[in-house]
Amino acid sequence: MESTNHCPTCGSEYTYPDGNLIVCSMCAHEWDPNQVTTESSQREVKDSNDNLLADGDDVLLIKDLKLKGSSTVLKKGAKAKGIRLVDGDHEIDCKIDGMKIMLKACFVKKA
Repeated sequence: MESTNHCPTCGSEYTYPDGNLIVCSMCAHEWDPNQVTTESSQREVKDSNDNLLADGDDVLLIKDLKLKGSSTVLKKGAKAKGIRLVDGDHEIDCKIDGMKIMLKACFVKKA
């Protein structure tokens, strides 16, 4: 097993060859190691309605969200203007009501 063939989807090192393809045993993603992919650097972030989000988009919250470590609640329908997409488990960096907040894309819809 080659350690250089990490899964591009989940990052797992548990992969195996299957013909011309490499298969991830953790998430079942299949890819061709000989194919040059530029889409791994272009990360697609989708909102709750499967619309693609981009830097600078405006989004609305689809449900009330309680901020961790605070008694503040972000209300459904609050608008974040000019979002910025970042890597990590919280894909969106934005400001709502003057507070800098990081959100998961599943809790927003494109405005």
